[in-house]
Amino acid sequence: MRTLIVTTFVSLDGVMEAPGGEPGYRNSGWTFNDVEFVPEAYEMKGREQEETGALLLGRVSYEAFAPVWPTMDDFAGYNAMPRYVVSTTLTHDDERWPATILRSVDEVADLKQTDGGPIAVHGSATLAKALADAGLVDRYHLLVFPVLLGAGKRLFGASDVDATRLRLVEHDVYANGIQKNVFDVVR
Repeated sequence: MRTLIVTTFVSLDGVMEAPGGEPGYRNSGWTFNDVEFVPEAYEMKGREQEETGALLLGRVSYEAFAPVWPTMDDFAGYNAMPRYVVSTTLTHDDERWPATILRSVDEVADLKQTDGGPIAVHGSATLAKALADAGLVDRYHLLVFPVLLGAGKRLFGASDVDATRLRLVEHDVYANGIQKNVFDVVR
């Protein structure tokens, strides 16, 4: 069975929306505009490209990434791996960044049963919450930024589900205040 990893930038108060400067959000770009860039804080992102076997996105993240990521040398690893998009409304993939469309969390559960390396969920707040609620997330890769945003989509929702225990398996703190926290879900 493949490991499903939710990997994201998150503010100290749990917001993960618009970290890279997406238009239309009050605090857009908070990862790069509000926190000094320290390269070693992003080491985990390079490692993810080497270790991940597939990329899984929600429709909104896919539509934001598809026009940009294929042209970015920093994302060569992600661009080379299979991509999957979970959406009930997407009718076709973007030819610039082909992907297989999955229609439900159940199809993600089926994907986890296939051969291959870990599956990484990037961004995709709504999808990440649905996968967590379904008990499909195995690990969290979190870069926690020292900023309070107050509003925006949060990594963890207010779902009425049983508690999920996590085990810290890797952590670090960087000069700019970013904290790396890697948690395994305890089953």
